[in-house]
Amino acid sequence: MSDQQGRLSRQDHGRPVAPVRMVHLGLGNFFRAHQAWFTEHSQDAADWGYAAFTGRSAGIADDLAAQDGIYTLLVREPDGDRPEVVSSLSEVHPGDDVAALRSYFASPDLALVTSTVTEAGYRRATDGGLDLADPDVSADIEALRADPESDSVSTTPGRLVAGLLARRAANAGPIALVPCDNVPDNGAMVARVVGDLATEVDPTLLDWIEANVTVVTTMVDRITPRGTDEDRDTVGELLQVDDPQVVVTEPFAEWVLAGEFPRGRPEWPGAQFVDDVSKHEQRKLWLLNGSHSLMAYGASILGHETVSSAIGDDTVRGWVEQWWDVAAAHLEVDADEVVAYRQALVERFSNPRIRHLLAQIAADGSQKVPIRFGPALAAEVAAGRSPVGATRPVAAWIAHLHGHGAPVTDAQQDRVAEVAAAEPAEAVRTVLDWMGISDPAEALVEQVLSQVAEFEAAGSS
Repeated sequence: MSDQQGRLSRQDHGRPVAPVRMVHLGLGNFFRAHQAWFTEHSQDAADWGYAAFTGRSAGIADDLAAQDGIYTLLVREPDGDRPEVVSSLSEVHPGDDVAALRSYFASPDLALVTSTVTEAGYRRATDGGLDLADPDVSADIEALRADPESDSVSTTPGRLVAGLLARRAANAGPIALVPCDNVPDNGAMVARVVGDLATEVDPTLLDWIEANVTVVTTMVDRITPRGTDEDRDTVGELLQVDDPQVVVTEPFAEWVLAGEFPRGRPEWPGAQFVDDVSKHEQRKLWLLNGSHSLMAYGASILGHETVSSAIGDDTVRGWVEQWWDVAAAHLEVDADEVVAYRQALVERFSNPRIRHLLAQIAADGSQKVPIRFGPALAAEVAAGRSPVGATRPVAAWIAHLHGHGAPVTDAQQDRVAEVAAAEPAEAVRTVLDWMGISDPAEALVEQVLSQVAEFEAAGSS
């Protein structure tokens, strides 16, 4: 920090603190580039403040508290940088401040709770329900059974139930839960894990939840790479401030929501409110997220580090287009919309000012690969087809698990380690089974094995 650069402050750089009417769980970069940004641009932003809680890193809360909760969003346009200060965080807390969380839930002013904790944060079992065998989940259940006001609650489902218990006790009225993670049907996901934990803690809470809690399903989209020292230096030069919590993002942003807000919501300009988000969700999950994962595994094996570098490689671009051809045949949205969306994705991916690391995208493939590629591949196999564009993502991930390309980091590390150590054909059958193909034809297995070998040869060259 130079002598001329000070810290951000509301008095000099932001706007006055808005009353807290929303809580957010998962105070990460995506939330600050998306939900907080949509709120910042609402005409009624002065009436809607966020109290945000960190996930695993309390340091974010400390940094933001030191600058009145405001931060810089650096929008990287293809032709330059556009910094803007976001003031929608009225309060910030470490994730373990359960007492503060409970106090917000107990207020009738609180209207909604958004969350971005990744799929792993909801602690689901393989059947989609709450993983009651998870020791942290078990600990939360025991703590809340013994004392509904316990501060010893560590999981997202546990904290939501702790908050709802406090809201019921305070007779604070209805509330909306608004999950914003990249998970199909995320509203149903949250409704189930919250209901499962409530059942274990206090079954009488279920009737209150039924009468007072709505769960909104969402689809969210905005590429948000990790910030770097260079990004922070850029903000320092443009705004003459030192902001350790700069968030970097692209110009594009999309938010589609389906559900009721019984206590209201911000105006959120540009957000779409629909009866069913599934078509939008499917389009984004298969086309954007699917191609991201394909590049994260396959293109990193070729030596690429970023999305913009990968999509600029004609070979990788061909892989992406082949996958899109497969996925598009099974989408429910209008064909013209698919064409336009594909063109827009190429433009977004090609933005050289967005340094979106393939290694970041590659994490947690065990949870991403089945939902991003499984439905379309299973549909192709059921129709008697196995195009190379549909099996290549499977092969790229298996080669990745064998140590090629981006480093392997996964929430289910033991599970993927077993796949990596298995005999190759057995590993292929296991992954195909995860993707809904329980009895693959030998020709299909051989096709994937051949593609794995191609990737691994490229990775060794």
